[in-house]
Amino acid sequence: MNRPIRVLVAKVGLDGHDRGAKVIATALRDAGMEVIYTGLRQTPEMVVAAALQEDVDAIGISILSGAHMTVFPKVLQLLKEKGMNDVLLTGGGIIPEDDLKQLREMGVGKLFAPGTPTSETADYIKDWVKANRDF
Repeated sequence: MNRPIRVLVAKVGLDGHDRGAKVIATALRDAGMEVIYTGLRQTPEMVVAAALQEDVDAIGISILSGAHMTVFPKVLQLLKEKGMNDVLLTGGGIIPEDDLKQLREMGVGKLFAPGTPTSETADYIKDWVKANRDF
C-alpha cells in the first residue's frame, strides 16, 4: 500500500479539554500521517462510524474524564461488530495502572500518559501498522 497511515483522533464524551488531542494530531501529521480530528463530544458510535468512513488504520482516543473503562470497551465492541479487527485502538489520558492492564487484556493498544513524547506515540502507531496491516 502506498499511502500515508490514516489516524482518527477523537475526544469521546463530555470531556472538553482537547489541547492534548490537538497536539497529538499535529505531531502525527508532522510524522507523515494523515489525521482526521473529530472534535469534541463524540460518542463511541460516532467515532467508529467516522473510522469506517475514513478507512483509518488507527483510532486514538484522548480521555481525561475518567470514563476510559466505558469508552474503550464500547469502541472495541463496535469495531468488532463492523469487522474492523485490523484497526488499532490506542489513546491517552489519565488512566490508572490497573485499568491500563485490563484494557490491554481486552485488546486496546498501548495507552499514553500525559507528558509522553509525541514521537513515542507516532513510532508506536507506525510500528503497529507495519506489523498488522498490509503496508
